[in-house]
Amino acid sequence: MKERTTELVEGLRHSVPYINAHHGEIFVILLTGAVLKSNNYSSIINDIGLLYSLGIKLVIVHGARNQIDESLINHKIQPKYHKNTRITDASTLDIVKQVTGLLQLNITASLSMSLNNTPLQGAHISVVSGNFVIAQPLGVDDGVDYCHTGKIRRINKESIEQQLERDSIVLLGPVGVSVTGESFNLASEDVAAEVAIRLKADKLIGFCAEQGVLDEYGHVITDLYPIDADNYIKQKEQQGKHLSSEVRFLRAASKACRNGVRRSHLVSYLVDGSILQELFSRDGIGTQVAMEHSEQVRSAKINDIGGILELIRPLEEQGILVKRSREQLEMEIDKFTIIERDNMTIGCAALYPYLEEKMGEMACVAIHPNYQNSSRGNILIEKLIEQAKQLGLKTIFVLTTRSIHWFREKGFSPAEVDDLPIKKKQLYNYQRNSKILMFNII
Repeated sequence: MKERTTELVEGLRHSVPYINAHHGEIFVILLTGAVLKSNNYSSIINDIGLLYSLGIKLVIVHGARNQIDESLINHKIQPKYHKNTRITDASTLDIVKQVTGLLQLNITASLSMSLNNTPLQGAHISVVSGNFVIAQPLGVDDGVDYCHTGKIRRINKESIEQQLERDSIVLLGPVGVSVTGESFNLASEDVAAEVAIRLKADKLIGFCAEQGVLDEYGHVITDLYPIDADNYIKQKEQQGKHLSSEVRFLRAASKACRNGVRRSHLVSYLVDGSILQELFSRDGIGTQVAMEHSEQVRSAKINDIGGILELIRPLEEQGILVKRSREQLEMEIDKFTIIERDNMTIGCAALYPYLEEKMGEMACVAIHPNYQNSSRGNILIEKLIEQAKQLGLKTIFVLTTRSIHWFREKGFSPAEVDDLPIKKKQLYNYQRNSKILMFNII
């Protein structure tokens, strides 16, 4: 019981920075037809209710591709596509309007539930739909008339913002109306991307069957730049396969990120709580598309001292690192390189040059316990070697009491006190008896 309580407390503490960061922001969430059919749909709705209760402004865009195809087949109408886009003739449009209307009502009903002993107890969510998306015909391509398949002409941004300010969830479907009074079938991914761009949303969130985008070994790719997403899409298109929901979302995410949406997230609709794990934990669970990665290696600034101290204090208390005061760090901050992930310092190291001997000391190497079984230590060493080369140094040395084998594995060799620069040799603490290891820069 104690272990479980501690886990709950730690989880809440770690999520607080994200709760504060997300409060008042606009999230656009895409629920495809596959999501609406999944066994995990009710849990996803409950998680959306939780996001709402945390003060996040929500726009939900739902798809209906699966349900429309099923209904067409039931009516003995063969679904028709051209370049992976549905051709919507008059009979198909009737089916589209019936299906999307029913789904919209069902989603509204799900979000309206506030019974006791349910996750949405007492939520009293207001869900608003309307003519927020103005459409126009897609037209003719290669002689193929898309009929009532359309594209977005404009988004009624002001009306959506008014509803969000009234604490309503805005629900949009894949059907838009035109200035001529017609209805057009739209791609839900296009609607989600355009709405996110127009509202300057903080996030665009989508779902797929996998944990996110997988590499060739089946591992989740946690971060993608838009150019990476574009290359992945091209690769799938060249394979000539019917585009998956994952690929369609990536296209929307790439466009959104290039037009001001800070981050797009792709998570699995099969994993319970995936949206919460992605948004409220430092490492997330799915794939993030952003103009810059959530983790970066950079030179430390004066504002980073608090994060560095938090990282190194436990190691100082264990005697692994030599104690440094805040004042000392302030004077030496230009020597430090840090790894930062979502505004948290998870790694640091310092390089102290001895220019006369063309040597440099690598010191205060620390990695957050949650990231020690990773490549972050290698990244810091490579970064400091690069800095040493720029300074014209030929050798890097470290003094360590506990990490001898780790440095040996990185190519450092044992050395003696007499091998140290003169000034460092004079300051050597024989009582501490640190082992000296050196690395020759090629």
